[in-house]
Amino acid sequence: QVQLVESGGGSVQAGGSLRLSCAASGYSASSPCMGWFRQGPVKEREGVAYIDHNGLPTYADSVKGRFTISRDNAKNTLFLQMNSLRPEDSALYYCAAAPPQFPCRLPYTMLPDWWPYRGQGTQVTVSS
Repeated sequence: QVQLVESGGGSVQAGGSLRLSCAASGYSASSPCMGWFRQGPVKEREGVAYIDHNGLPTYADSVKGRFTISRDNAKNTLFLQMNSLRPEDSALYYCAAAPPQFPCRLPYTMLPDWWPYRGQGTQVTVSS
């Protein structure tokens, strides 16, 4: 059974940085399709970023240039480096993964409901 456990959330001031981690277990793929999405207090859930089987990242326009997604295949861990954080980035951030037979490409990967495996989330709060 695939399990995804996020960590690294917290409270920071605007302009600050956080690094989220997602430890994956029970996953057989060596380079899985994985991503992050978030749920803000007043916003709908939205895709943030994903990384495909070849390690190619894709970002939502709202985080492009500020966030970096990466993966350590040897440690089965996904990361999200978040810089220049803004109050509107405040949200519960979820890690997600998909099995190899799923199409790891847009538009699917930016749709939170598309991901079959999801973590419980880690809270990020950015104050102004």
